[in-house]
Amino acid sequence: MSDLEADPAVAVCEPTAGPGPVAELYPAREVPLGGVRGVFVERVLPQRDLPTVGAWCFLDHFGSPTVTKTGAPPDIDPHPHIGLQTVTWPFEGRIRHRDSVGSDVHIEPGQLNLMTSGRGIAHSEYADANAPAGHGLQLWIALPGSATRIEPHFEQHRELPVYTAPGIRAIVLIGTFAGLTSPAIAYTPIVGTDVRLEPGADVRIPLEIGYEHALFVIDGQLEAAGTELTSGPLLYLGTGRDELRLTSGAGAHFALIGGEPFGEELVMWWNFVGRSHEEIVEARNDWENRDIARFADIAGHPPDQRIPAPPLPGLHLKPRKRRIGSNHD
Repeated sequence: MSDLEADPAVAVCEPTAGPGPVAELYPAREVPLGGVRGVFVERVLPQRDLPTVGAWCFLDHFGSPTVTKTGAPPDIDPHPHIGLQTVTWPFEGRIRHRDSVGSDVHIEPGQLNLMTSGRGIAHSEYADANAPAGHGLQLWIALPGSATRIEPHFEQHRELPVYTAPGIRAIVLIGTFAGLTSPAIAYTPIVGTDVRLEPGADVRIPLEIGYEHALFVIDGQLEAAGTELTSGPLLYLGTGRDELRLTSGAGAHFALIGGEPFGEELVMWWNFVGRSHEEIVEARNDWENRDIARFADIAGHPPDQRIPAPPLPGLHLKPRKRRIGSNHD
């Protein structure tokens, strides 16, 4: 998973306290990922006024039928990451993942794929031309300061806990939901679930009251917190909820993400999540200077097969305040 924008925006995220219960819509935007196929995805996180939900700091929907341009994920040459975990959760398609810690695996529907960059990792992704067109979610989780220098590693989980009740089925991808905990390693209090509602469902799901949550519809229609939703926007729910009522006439497929409000300042640029302008500059220089102690070569790729870092903006990165409660629609 990568952010391949040629001129990536800078996001500097200040620590935040919980806003209490809210119901705010944040629109998806079509973002070009580049590559020879001119691929676009739906991106709903980060937002200008909402850069994080818990430790979640990035959410792309690829292969979405609502994207007006090509939606399948591109073949992505080796590129770097620091300070984050990448989550790949496909619904269709097959992707070959290779990385600088020696992983060489296929990513398929029903498998949670979690790459922890720590101090630095490089990876590549290539779609299987013999598989159906790709469709799924790709997300980032910001690592807390205590974990930003850990050794990088990769996990793949085929057996995940499932919460079921009349009208609902939820797969717990990471963190804890309704008393069920995923085997995936999490470094902050967090939750990520893939949820399906049956037609005619009217259910209440438990939430952790100290978490902030957001909901993203992948397919179908539902109502949550008095808001009608179809695929596209992100519904931010704030904090202070111990349950959420969900209703759906036709049925729905959605993702619920959340976690404790992230209490650290973040600087996000390109494929890096850091704490300062200087940390981002250092990571970029290490990648451009081919520092193999930090970003080792990937087996099967020649050393010159790599994505160069874009130019840094000509300014010193400064914090941008997070604004909650502004009633976006």
